[in-house]
Amino acid sequence: MDKTKSFTVGIVGATGAVGQELLGLLLGRNFPLASLRLFASARSAGKIIECDGRKFTVEEAKPGVFAAVDVAFFAVDGATTRALAPDAIKAGCLVIDKSSAYRMDPTVPLVIPEINPEGLRAHQGIIANPNCSTAVTLMALWPLHLRFGLKRYFAATYQSVSGTGADAVDELEAQVQAHVKGTPPAKKIYPYQIAFNVIPQVDSFGGDGYTGEETKMRDESRKIMGLPALRVSATCVRVPVVRAHSVAINAEFERPVSVEAAREAIGAFSGAELVDDPTKQLYPTPLNFSRQVKCGVGRIRLDTALDNGLSLWVSGDNLWKGAALNALQNAELMVREGLLKPKAVR
Repeated sequence: MDKTKSFTVGIVGATGAVGQELLGLLLGRNFPLASLRLFASARSAGKIIECDGRKFTVEEAKPGVFAAVDVAFFAVDGATTRALAPDAIKAGCLVIDKSSAYRMDPTVPLVIPEINPEGLRAHQGIIANPNCSTAVTLMALWPLHLRFGLKRYFAATYQSVSGTGADAVDELEAQVQAHVKGTPPAKKIYPYQIAFNVIPQVDSFGGDGYTGEETKMRDESRKIMGLPALRVSATCVRVPVVRAHSVAINAEFERPVSVEAAREAIGAFSGAELVDDPTKQLYPTPLNFSRQVKCGVGRIRLDTALDNGLSLWVSGDNLWKGAALNALQNAELMVREGLLKPKAVR
């Protein structure tokens, strides 16, 4: 194996939902691995994780463990990232982080490789991954922006419970079982029952009445697309779906639009799959776009309330394009472009 193209890779938060997806994707997409190390909290240290016929022993994530690691994918909360990322960077390890800790830091690139890959050349040891709902939304909006010039957009999200974590998936399943048995459903993760319900709150509320998720969509869209004045209004909703987020979008553009041109733009974009034929009831659903690399876009039509407006629908895997896959795609692109090299040959 060519040592100049083989990397020691770490996953911080390897026992969590996104960490587990990263593990499978790293092995399944044949990332050039010299070795793979899994890190998690002290209570998980020593645990054996098996994937693709290989066994890995979990190590404690703590300062000092990154000396021999070339790139570390952080699949943890912002507090853990802030506690450990500086040590990893100091050790010469590239950090690709899925948390919100550094997304809006002006010195940290926030990158979706199909949109702003130039950010991968400007990092100072850390690259941020976007919020899951932002990533899925922009897979539909970016090609339309290139064609028509995006002016503003409104979004209503339909976000799966896996975006909250494995405990939320368990809660949904337990509530469904309780309903079948006729027993009272227990709720711990969400303030309301999620089974057979929708909850119009994702993240905590700010002073302006918007949740953190809604504010992230606005701020991250502006940064990733390079549109600091972009006007965004979002309502983020948790729905009783296990995996993959969907978003209903109403977007206004600078130039005249048409459904035919919009479909053409979506169909030609590497990050999206056009699924749009009303005559055959064809449109994306979260089930169809779970564990899919691309996000599905459909229900494209002229908006009847906005000038130069389009209404559309997008579904995409929040654990893949919204988290693990996007992070890995950033690393893959850096390898192809020669932007990432093992410490031994730097």
